[in-house]
Amino acid sequence: MFSGERVLVPILDELYTRLAAAEATVERLGRPMFTVAYAQSLDGSIAGERNRPIALSCGHSWQLTHEIRAAHDAILVGIGTVVADNPRLTVRLVRGTDPRPIVVDSLLRLPREAHLLNEDRKPWVATTERAGNESEAALRSRGADVLRLPALDNGWVNLEALAGCLADLGVAHVLVEGGSRILTSFLKARLVDYVVVTVSPQFVGGVAALARNELSPFPRLRSWRTERIGDDLVVAGELEFSDE
Repeated sequence: MFSGERVLVPILDELYTRLAAAEATVERLGRPMFTVAYAQSLDGSIAGERNRPIALSCGHSWQLTHEIRAAHDAILVGIGTVVADNPRLTVRLVRGTDPRPIVVDSLLRLPREAHLLNEDRKPWVATTERAGNESEAALRSRGADVLRLPALDNGWVNLEALAGCLADLGVAHVLVEGGSRILTSFLKARLVDYVVVTVSPQFVGGVAALARNELSPFPRLRSWRTERIGDDLVVAGELEFSDE
């Protein structure tokens, strides 16, 4: 758990309380607690046109993001985010420990030059049996751990199977940062427990945070709070799912 100074205590208090009790979530549900955190524009965009990376968060919001990273055992993104952004997924703006990177990559497309393969904490790469053995060997030679998991009918990694695998590996809480496909898939699978969304006061007209027409009924925040951080508005709360 992150032990440094908090960027903004009120907005994260509830999240920290839930993270502290995450082992009970693992015992009760057989999976880690999942937190979704991302930044979007006023019109709900998380990237520019054609998935072009754009800066959406102010400096203080970025600090908050890194603090949230430091509070989790692992941080998860999809292969699309790695290809588009080549992120490091480390903790740099606050004191704390880097979370274990997890990449959901059904066909093992993770570039060999990815920053994640050069960090001290090597990534876990969640894939399916469709991925080639040569690709697996190449990634393992760079220090990555490849997790072969069942696939859904569309060929994507079964996220429920991944959640159970992470629990078996001793992971109590996971931060999911994106991109759009991963955010939608975790919500659709009803695996999200808590949400932190940073809203930047600008219009982008780019890539939407969620895929269209895939969530029904709509998940909503059961309890929530807001806080202005610099120029941004942060919304945080516990998520609930309904069958109606």
